[in-house]
Amino acid sequence: MRKSNAWVLAATLVLPEVIAAPAFAQTAILHEVVVTARERKELVHNVPITESVFTREAIRSAGIDSPQSFIAMVPNMTLVETQNVGNAFVTLRGISQARNSEPSVAVIVDGVQETDPEEFATQLNDIQQIEVLKGPQGALYGRDAIAGAIIIHTVPPSKKFGGRVRLGLGNGPSERADSTVTGPLNSSGTLLYRAGLDVYNTSGYLENTYLHRKADPYRDYSGRLRLLWTPNDRVTADWRLFYDRVQTTAYYFVIPRNNEANPFASFTTPPNANDVTSPIQTNNLGMDHRDILDSALKLDYAPGYGTFRSITDYNQTKEIDTGDAYDFRPITTSIGYNYFFAGIPASLGGPFDESQSQFVRVHTWSEDVRFTSPSDSPFRWITGLYFLHKERFISTDNIVDRGLGVPAVYENPIVNPANPFATNTNVTFLADFQNSNAWAWYGDATYTLSKQWQFDAAARYDSDTESDTTRTPQQFLPDPAAYTGEVRKHTWDAWQPKFTLRYQPNADWTMYADWSRGFRSGGFNQTGVAAVAKASHILGVGDTFAAEIADTYEVGVKGDMFHHRLSVDADVFHTHSKNGYFFVYLAANSTQNLGNLNATYKGAEVQLTLRPTDRMELYAGYGYTDSRITAMADPTVLGNQAPLVSRDTINAGGMYRQPLGNGLAGMVRLDFHEIGRTWWDPYDSTSRNPVPLLNLRLGLEGDRWSLTLWSKNLTDTIYNAEFSPGGFLWRALPRRYGVTYEYRF
Repeated sequence: MRKSNAWVLAATLVLPEVIAAPAFAQTAILHEVVVTARERKELVHNVPITESVFTREAIRSAGIDSPQSFIAMVPNMTLVETQNVGNAFVTLRGISQARNSEPSVAVIVDGVQETDPEEFATQLNDIQQIEVLKGPQGALYGRDAIAGAIIIHTVPPSKKFGGRVRLGLGNGPSERADSTVTGPLNSSGTLLYRAGLDVYNTSGYLENTYLHRKADPYRDYSGRLRLLWTPNDRVTADWRLFYDRVQTTAYYFVIPRNNEANPFASFTTPPNANDVTSPIQTNNLGMDHRDILDSALKLDYAPGYGTFRSITDYNQTKEIDTGDAYDFRPITTSIGYNYFFAGIPASLGGPFDESQSQFVRVHTWSEDVRFTSPSDSPFRWITGLYFLHKERFISTDNIVDRGLGVPAVYENPIVNPANPFATNTNVTFLADFQNSNAWAWYGDATYTLSKQWQFDAAARYDSDTESDTTRTPQQFLPDPAAYTGEVRKHTWDAWQPKFTLRYQPNADWTMYADWSRGFRSGGFNQTGVAAVAKASHILGVGDTFAAEIADTYEVGVKGDMFHHRLSVDADVFHTHSKNGYFFVYLAANSTQNLGNLNATYKGAEVQLTLRPTDRMELYAGYGYTDSRITAMADPTVLGNQAPLVSRDTINAGGMYRQPLGNGLAGMVRLDFHEIGRTWWDPYDSTSRNPVPLLNLRLGLEGDRWSLTLWSKNLTDTIYNAEFSPGGFLWRALPRRYGVTYEYRF
C-alpha cells in the first residue's frame, strides 16, 4: 500500500467523529499516566526523559503481544528478528545490537533487569504497562542501557479471585490459547498469587519452494507464576518464576543470484536489500529449540525513612539451532557442491554441501541491593550495588550435508578419523566457554530548587571482567598460534554519569536538557577468527572487540493542553559513539563476529496524542536519525551511514470505541508504521527502501468478554527484515489475520 493510501484510510475512519463532536468542549480531566522512569511514581509529563508509554488499555486495544508490537509504535526505534528465535536486534536512535552481543537497551520486568538478551524475544502476556525510555539510562539501569531502557510492569496479583481465558485462530494456520488466574492464598489476603499458561502454534507463513512446505513453523509453550507477600506495611516479598520453550526452525536465508542456473552467479550479483523475488529454497528445514528458565525474588523493607530493596535473579537459557549453510540452496545447485568441495573425489564422499549447527548455553545470577529515600522531600536520592555472574558456552560449526538431515552438535564435534568427509561429520568446529563477573555502584540525587526548577545528578561505575577458554579441539583451530585450553582475560570498565536540568513553567509543561554517558561491555569473538578475517581481507575484526561508550546531549519539551486532550513530547539529540558494534559473518568457518567503529548520531523526535472525545484517541509520531561513521579500521567507510540505522520512522493511528447498548461496545483501531530507508553494513553496500506497514483491529465487547478480528501487515507488504553482510536476506512475515475471543472472570 502506498503511504498516501494509508493516510486516506485512516482519515476515512476517524474524521467523521472529529467533525461530529466538539473536540475540546469537554472539561473533564482524563486519567493521568503514572510512570516509574526514575524509580519513583511520577506523572509522565513531569519526567525529564523522552518516553513512550503504553498503558493497559493501549496494550489491549492495540493487541500488543510481543516486543515487535510496541516497538513499531515508538519513533526512532526498530526491531529486527532474524536467523533464530533468540536473535532480536533493537536499534534506538541509531545505536544497534548485533548477533551474540550485549543489547542496546536494558529491559526491566517488574523491577528486575533481564541478564540475557534471549529473554527479550518472548511473548508478552498479562502486561499492565510498558515504558520506553530514550537516551543513555545506565546511571540507573546498568551497562546495557546505552541507547535507552524498556520498563515492563506485569499485572500484579489480586486480592479477589479472578482471571481470564483467551483463544485465537489465524491464518497459517495458527492457534493460540492462554489463561491467567489470580487470587489470595490465605484468609488474611497477605499472600497473593497470579499464574498463567500460554500455548501458541503455527504451521508458518513463508513458503520453502524446494521442500514444498512452510519454512517457519513455530510452537511456543510458556508458564509463569508470581507470589506477592505483604505481612505488614513495611515488608513486601515479590517472587516470580517464568519458563518458556520454543520449537521452530532456523537459517532459512536467501542469497539472490542473477542467474539461478549458474552456481557462480551469486559472486557477481550486486547486494540488494530490496530483492524479494528469490525464494526460500533450503534443502534442510532444520530446527531451533530454545528453553528459558528465570526466577527472581524482590524484597522491600520500608522502616519509614526510606526503602531498602534486594533483587535476586537467576536465569538459564539453552538453545540449539541447525539448518542449511551458505549459500542456502539444494545440494547440487549450491556453491559448496560445485566449488568449495567439488574437488573431493567420490571415494571420499565428495562432492557435498554443508549444513550448520550452533549451541548456546547461558547461566546468570545477579544481585541488586539499593536504598531509596522518601519521595516527599525536596532532596531525593538512590544508591545501590549490583553484581552479575555469567557463564556462557557457545559452539558453531559446519557439517557435511548429503541430504540426510542436520545433526545437532553440542559441546563436541562429530568426527570420523577414517573419513573426515563422512556423512554428518564436522568440516569446521569452534567452541568457547566464557566466564564473567561484573559489578557496579550507582547513585542518583534529585534536588527540587523551586516550583519551576529541578536538578538531577546520577552516576554509575561498571566493571566487567571476562575470561574466555578455548574449547575447540586443536585440529579445528583456524589460527596455528591458538591452542585448546587457551585462556584470554580482559576487564572493561567505565563511569556512566548523567546530569539533567528540568524547568516547569506551569503544572502542565516540562522542559529539560541533559548530558549522559552510556556503556556497553566488550567481549570475545571465538578463538582464531582474527586469522580468518585477515585471510579474507576483512578489516576491524579481532579475537576481542572493545566496549562501547556513547555520549548524548538532549533537549526536550513535553506537556498537555486542553485538559490533557492533547499531549506533546518533542526532543532533539546528538550522540557520539566510540567503539560501536558492527557485524561480520565469516563463511570460511561459519562464525558470527563483532568489530568496532566510531559514529555520530543526530536527530529529533515528536509524539502527539489527541483525545478529541472520550471515545476516541489519535496519535502521530516521527523520528529522524542521521548517522555518520567517523572512525574504523577500514578508512574507506568514513562518512557512511552506520549499520542497521533507519533514516526515519513514521507512526500514526487511532482508536474509536462506540457504545451499542445492552452493555455492548464496538471498537476499531488502525495503526500505521513506516520504517525509513535502512542501511546494514559499514560499506553501505545496499539500503532497503522505506517499508509501510498497516495493522487493523475490529472488536465487539461485553462486560466480561470480547471478540476481536485482527490483521497485521494488512496490505501484505513483502520485504526483507534484514540484509546481512555476505548478501544474506531474511524474509519478513507477510499478512497475518485471525480472530481472538477473551473471557474474564
